[in-house]
Amino acid sequence: MEATANHTQIVTGWAGKDSSGKVTPHVFKRRENGPEDVTIKVQFCGMCHTDLHYLKNDWGITMYPVVPGHEITGIITKVGLNVTNFKVGDRVGVGCIYASCLNCEFCEASEENYCDQVQFTYNGIFWDGSITYGGYSEMLVANNRYVVRIPESLPLDAAAPLLCAGITVYSPMKHHNMFQAGKKLGVVGLGGLGHVAVKFGKAFGLHVTVISTSPNKEKEAKELLNVDGFIVSTDPKQMQASSRSLDYIIDTVSAKHSLGPILELLKVNGKMVLVGAPDKPVDLPSFPLIFGKRTVSGSMTGGIKETQEMLDVCAKHNIKCDIEIVTPDYINDALSRLARNDVRYRFVIDIASKSRL
Repeated sequence: MEATANHTQIVTGWAGKDSSGKVTPHVFKRRENGPEDVTIKVQFCGMCHTDLHYLKNDWGITMYPVVPGHEITGIITKVGLNVTNFKVGDRVGVGCIYASCLNCEFCEASEENYCDQVQFTYNGIFWDGSITYGGYSEMLVANNRYVVRIPESLPLDAAAPLLCAGITVYSPMKHHNMFQAGKKLGVVGLGGLGHVAVKFGKAFGLHVTVISTSPNKEKEAKELLNVDGFIVSTDPKQMQASSRSLDYIIDTVSAKHSLGPILELLKVNGKMVLVGAPDKPVDLPSFPLIFGKRTVSGSMTGGIKETQEMLDVCAKHNIKCDIEIVTPDYINDALSRLARNDVRYRFVIDIASKSRL
């Protein structure tokens, strides 16, 4: 294929070959480092629920073989001739975004995530026509525009999930001005995204309540994450008692559910943002919207400039993800556990370790 003639670097990674949801070792080629590129030796890669959706082709758009991973941290080993903002040895990260058109209103406003032609770090189509492969691999070549610097005070392992989970909750919280001390924030779902939303809320002085279907998470939410309230969403009495009590809600749940009962927890003029990605439509009854003048919106990841800002905020407030580090030979076990939500709160693969499948 002429368009990818410069893909000559042989790389080892882990790929899904079919919809079984399993990965196996995979050898493939990456492009040479161009004048605008940096080459990154991958140290760690977070495991996002999105990885599972793509591996299983839940959304019907997977191009196999798929090498997942868009929460990537590592060390720069090479920089292109035109790269001035990074140097060899820098600690960097790559999140969900790998390419965009560069000319539209969103690219010019540093909101590349909403560009019509945005391409993702894996299962996307790069400018040269090649399919993108993610961070479940030993190295990565990326255009420097889509690379962020990891502050020195953040460890590369616990910073990795911030590149997806962190920015995915930070961006709408900032956009909707949720960082107002004393206001009341509800977080639906206490997983990878939810626990980071809790940490942002607490850092900015919000009263934070977790809304969960799992009563057994209350102890850890209060003791480990210092939340102020906990509501079991399947308990009508608890839900009724908390009616019209919250200013904002971040809904992180990636399974089909009804928004009606959750909306009733919002005050009049309250705002709910959906950041989970269920593969089936959620139920959104009109009455809780109409009778409470409430707003429901969505948000996806964030632009590169905002991602850097988020990382700097995390460094300032010492916000890190709570992670379980796994070696590459454990990826399939971790995927199975992820499907059962059996992780507190994010798996991170130690890519640089010597363990192999």
